[in-house]
Amino acid sequence: MKRYFLPVLVLSAGALMASVAHAQVKLGVAGPVTGPNAAFGAQLANGAEQAVADINAAGGILGQKLEVVLGDDVSDPRQGVSVANKLAGEGVKFVVGHFNSGVSIPASEIYAESGIVQITPASTNPQFTERGLPTVFRTCGRDDQQGEVAGNFILKTFKAKKVAVVHDKTPYGKGLADETRKVINKGGLQEVVYEGVNPGEKDFTALVSKLKSAGVEFMYWGGLHTELGLIIRQMRDQGMNITAMGADGIVSEEFASIGGPGVEGTKMTFPPDPRKRPEVQEIVKRFTEQRKFNPEAYTLYSYAAVQVIKQAAEKAGSLEPKKVAEAMKSGMIFKTVVGDISYDRKGDRTRPDYVVYSWRKGADGKITYIED
Repeated sequence: MKRYFLPVLVLSAGALMASVAHAQVKLGVAGPVTGPNAAFGAQLANGAEQAVADINAAGGILGQKLEVVLGDDVSDPRQGVSVANKLAGEGVKFVVGHFNSGVSIPASEIYAESGIVQITPASTNPQFTERGLPTVFRTCGRDDQQGEVAGNFILKTFKAKKVAVVHDKTPYGKGLADETRKVINKGGLQEVVYEGVNPGEKDFTALVSKLKSAGVEFMYWGGLHTELGLIIRQMRDQGMNITAMGADGIVSEEFASIGGPGVEGTKMTFPPDPRKRPEVQEIVKRFTEQRKFNPEAYTLYSYAAVQVIKQAAEKAGSLEPKKVAEAMKSGMIFKTVVGDISYDRKGDRTRPDYVVYSWRKGADGKITYIED
């Protein structure tokens, strides 16, 4: 495969934490460190770095320490390919990332060609694992699984309403919207508006006017938190008080900051919050007290990815990526901070789970996501 090299920011983990002395195995962490989705990049980086710190403190993997190499893809597919080429050139053996499906998919071709194991904590588009690549895995679920949960919720709760389906035209956003749309259409609900908007767009006046003219009472959103926050703010400004629903792409407390008080009541799908699991409270405490970081959303899914690598390497008795990948697909159950994980031959979790959340005021008065 032809490789394309572009300028890329690749930082040692020492830029964010003390570098690991005498590290022997390089682990890449790739995501949007900068740009509009930097909140998610921070989740991936903090989760993986804390896992590496904990593993190294306990002696490493098979007696070898890990070193984090961080790559910033800015949520851009071309930059993601550049990051993948750079990480491969630096001798990285494992990668936790990327965040966006539209970045993970092309980057995975480089990793597969280079024999690097890639585990994404967040990319849910089915095509990521449907291409037969032997080295791709997720700690999250898939759009078709999440879309089924969202679609069934809409059919149960909003079937009598005028529904719109809106997406951001990306592999993640459109893919998720289309999976949800399939479910509601099959259940007898036809949307009155189906619309795509551009990522990074700021002015949604035309969209809001279209929704208003169609009498939309409920909007499903396939995309990320920044755009949905702006859409909701502008809907409220125009007197539209409809319910919106997003998915795992809005799981950031930045969503409430962008959308303002109007986001209260927004629905969302995401797995059960791993921060609430009793057995991981000590790890959560390390994030909040040592790193001063709230391990929300994908943070612990990134931590879990490193745990999976460690346990698979120990089962294989080797840190050779091909052998680690084979161990991951052996049916082995991995004990992680997000619960038990096992993989099918594609690299998908065998038992993903999604539930519905509402954005509402918590005990501290802040608007956040709370499981229904």
